[in-house]
Amino acid sequence: QVQLVESGGGSVQAGDSLRLACAASGLPFETFNMGWFRQAPGKEREFVSVISRNGDSTDYSESVKGRFTISRDTAKKTVFLHMNNLQLADTGVYLCAARNADSTGSDYLDATYDFWGQGTQVTVSS
Repeated sequence: QVQLVESGGGSVQAGDSLRLACAASGLPFETFNMGWFRQAPGKEREFVSVISRNGDSTDYSESVKGRFTISRDTAKKTVFLHMNNLQLADTGVYLCAARNADSTGSDYLDATYDFWGQGTQVTVSS
């Protein structure tokens, strides 16, 4: 049974930092690209970041580029999202997702991901 379990969310003030973690089990972690998405209240789920299966390639949405950093630890089967200089617009539920790296489709589209976590809430206040 595949499980993706996010942790590290919380309530912070604008300008603060958080580190999210997503622990994976039940899947060959090294064969999956790992993505982070977020969903704000009343809005659609949006792409945040992705890291390739071997960690040599990363990408970010324009809104978080330069502030967020994605990384992965293959031995621990965990992917991280380091978030700096958090803004009010970063508020939302952050979800981890896994996508078979050999499948077709885009890393930026949530519909192409095979497995999802339950999410962790990030709330940024002024």
